[in-house]
Amino acid sequence: MANPVARHYDAILSPVITEKATLLSEQNKVVFRVAKDTTKDEIAAAVEALFKVTVTKVNTLVVKGKTKRFRGRPGRRSDVKKAIVTLAEGQSIDITTGL
Repeated sequence: MANPVARHYDAILSPVITEKATLLSEQNKVVFRVAKDTTKDEIAAAVEALFKVTVTKVNTLVVKGKTKRFRGRPGRRSDVKKAIVTLAEGQSIDITTGL
């Protein structure tokens, strides 16, 4: 059986730091890049375990990879799954400190 804490680190890949994500933080929401096969329940459990906060809601979306050119040849970026995690009132995560 794999270590459950290790699975939390596998589920959440990185925080998304964009202008939109920063505006969402004012509404107690945090945006993370997550593994493609991760469920909403697993994301909620991982955020609660790693950051010691209470999660009230998880919304997920899959951003389809763009077709780009690399050295004149067409290539395709990977699809990315993002999770918008809503925290309980009064709680926050400081993503600048890292884990």
